[in-house]
Amino acid sequence: MLSALSVWTCLVFCVGTSLGQEKNRRSPTLYIIGDSTVNNSSKGLLGWGDPIARFFDQTKIRVENRARGGRSSRTFITEGLWDQILAELQPGDFVLMQFGHNDGGPINDASRARGSLKGTGDETEEIDNLLTKKQEVVHTFGWYMRKYVADTKTRGATPIVLSPIPRNIWVEGKVVRASEDYGKWAAEIANRENACFIDLNELVARRYETLGPEKVKELYFLEDHTHTTSAGAQVNAEAVVAGLRALTKCNLRTFLL
Repeated sequence: MLSALSVWTCLVFCVGTSLGQEKNRRSPTLYIIGDSTVNNSSKGLLGWGDPIARFFDQTKIRVENRARGGRSSRTFITEGLWDQILAELQPGDFVLMQFGHNDGGPINDASRARGSLKGTGDETEEIDNLLTKKQEVVHTFGWYMRKYVADTKTRGATPIVLSPIPRNIWVEGKVVRASEDYGKWAAEIANRENACFIDLNELVARRYETLGPEKVKELYFLEDHTHTTSAGAQVNAEAVVAGLRALTKCNLRTFLL
């Protein structure tokens, strides 16, 4: 038979453990990763990762825009930005991932060295990185995207792959798509890894085409064909939300207002 002291000790331990577990619990978190089209603090510009928070019930889910300007699918990993998220990622969380705009740059130079190999295969290229002064094995865009998906699933979280928003480039009255490169490769990885996918490139391109090139440039872009104004960021966020609502098997849509 347990003594009164033993019972009291057990009670204190159990209550303390329960309170500790409760303290460690938190609301689900949506992490958003990508480049400056997702997170941009330059004057007059905005990425879609900021306005999209207003579409969610933030009493039930936190929205963390962790995208970083200038990064590619490769450098978001090599600079340790992804490891920071992995250290926080918990079961029930979500990760929206959009890369591709910077992956076509040089693989090795002294200014950015951020490009990835083209495609979704397992090809590699070993370099002495002129920027970091370190040896590095560079992989394909698809390899990096596959790592994001696999790492997210390992943590019990849900990965959602997005094709990159289109640039404001037109040919014969149509927005140029990424359907033969980064948009295509993003879709292939999502399909192979059984991850949710939103063809953001196509969704936004269709919206642009309803307005035409002159109006799109006037409303959504300032100096270049890639980075959006706050109005452009809003349109892109709306497109992401439309894509989420269509994902009937993705629980993230249940947190939308």
